[in-house]
Amino acid sequence: MPRQPRHAARANAIRRIAGLAPPAMLAHADWSMDSRKRWAARAARTTAGGYLALAPEPVSRLEDFFDRLSAGAGPGETVFAGFDFPLGLPAAYAASAGIDHFIPALAQFGRGPWADFYTPAGVPDEISIRRPFYPNKPGGTRHKQLTDGLGVAGIDDLRRVCDQPTDLRFAASPLFWTLGGQQVGKAAISGWRDLIAPARRTRSDLHIWPFDGDLGALLDQPGIVVAETYPGEVYSHLQLRIGAPNKSKRNQADRRDDADPLLAWAADNAVELSAALTADIRDGFGPGADGEDRFDATVGLFGMLNVVFGHRPPGDPGDPAQRDIEGWILGLDPDRLRPRGA
Repeated sequence: MPRQPRHAARANAIRRIAGLAPPAMLAHADWSMDSRKRWAARAARTTAGGYLALAPEPVSRLEDFFDRLSAGAGPGETVFAGFDFPLGLPAAYAASAGIDHFIPALAQFGRGPWADFYTPAGVPDEISIRRPFYPNKPGGTRHKQLTDGLGVAGIDDLRRVCDQPTDLRFAASPLFWTLGGQQVGKAAISGWRDLIAPARRTRSDLHIWPFDGDLGALLDQPGIVVAETYPGEVYSHLQLRIGAPNKSKRNQADRRDDADPLLAWAADNAVELSAALTADIRDGFGPGADGEDRFDATVGLFGMLNVVFGHRPPGDPGDPAQRDIEGWILGLDPDRLRPRGA
């Protein structure tokens, strides 16, 4: 049995102030189309009311991923799972497609009239409202081909509000673009098609924030709550150096430079760390190519806990466009967004 955190009383006070029911299990997955680059970090609630965080592990099989999390949480408990791929559609695209809510549309993608939705277009002429991802390979491809094919004025129209730049980070890559190191399209394809949509069809207790309700209400009931995360957003929340222009998460030394703030955050918040996770953090998650993935899995987990503890509001959107269609990034402060064109 995990030993009790030294600061459990303080942790419980923080959670009461936050007004969020502490889930029995949290998990954060750093996602990729490449299954070898999918890593998940978990934190389990202890009998003292604190959390024990574990070293990241491969996500492994998708067909029972949520079943494994539920089994770890226990009967009648709540799992809070975060994924760093988009959950939601750009409003301009949704308007053209006649979509007024993301969840029913997600159930249709890849089926019937939407059968080609998850197949990136190979040439510009193949781009359409029902085949919006582009391109399937590099070579002479441009954003304008995608915007022309989807009938929007510019690439910014294919970004959601939460994808816009903040005063601390650049804009996220638009959902439907599938080329380059910063693209998110391939991860969205994999996450929606292979994980979220199948689980939604088979589990009545799987809820997707913010489309199914405010986070507090969702965490207050048994089952699984899924949210979109963005580790690049969390860097500033945890006061990490890795987000600076001269730092790179691909560099072990730069990841190791953030060991002290990560360990201090855990100690201040009554988050007990397994010996393996402590060693990973101190070592910058090792010299291997998976170091950046395991680092982001852990940072994302700490960011989720930061919201549960009440240090940051979830960001429950009040605007129907974000609540029903576009979604939101967990913990993103809308006041930090820079207006389009600024």
